[in-house]
Amino acid sequence: MWLPKKRLKKIVIESIIIIPGHVTLDEVDIWFEDEARFGQQNTTTRIWTEKGSRTCVVRQQQFISAHIYGAVCPSTGQTEALISPILSMEMMEKHLQQISDATPAGRHALVIMDCASWHSIKLNSRFKNLSIMHLPPYSPELNPIEQVWAWLRANDLGNFAFKNYEDIVDQVSRAWNNFRHQVDHVKSLCKRDWANLIIN
Repeated sequence: MWLPKKRLKKIVIESIIIIPGHVTLDEVDIWFEDEARFGQQNTTTRIWTEKGSRTCVVRQQQFISAHIYGAVCPSTGQTEALISPILSMEMMEKHLQQISDATPAGRHALVIMDCASWHSIKLNSRFKNLSIMHLPPYSPELNPIEQVWAWLRANDLGNFAFKNYEDIVDQVSRAWNNFRHQVDHVKSLCKRDWANLIIN
């Protein structure tokens, strides 16, 4: 994705300021994090059918849903996810703990996310090997994990009729695991040249 030089420079400088001084830039792994809601009012997508026929897809009207906290590291292809019925700072801390645990010894994770209220910068102090960086307001196009949600809806979760909360969790888990095992796809879908500039 193309970014104006002024905006790119601001993101790069901010990321360097956030990273602790004892960490060199070649020790940093960039993670992109976001949340998405999946539930009974699901996405309908196009499907293959026999020529000349019309296939019906169920469009549910119920309101049961689950939230998935997801994170990807485009340089390594690593992913982490947490499914929860709610969005909260407590669940965010558990998700960040997953990322912290997945970060190898001697490495530092820079987790880039939007400015949601549960993405508090205060969580920075809980982890020695992780820093949080907020994207500019109203700029979801800068977070490649938005494309992950679109891919999951289009390829794995569209047109589903979910029975209950447990079924939603099962299907979202299956879809995420299907995505995360395609490491090359994770890298190609989420790689951003401007993000690589931060660690070059």
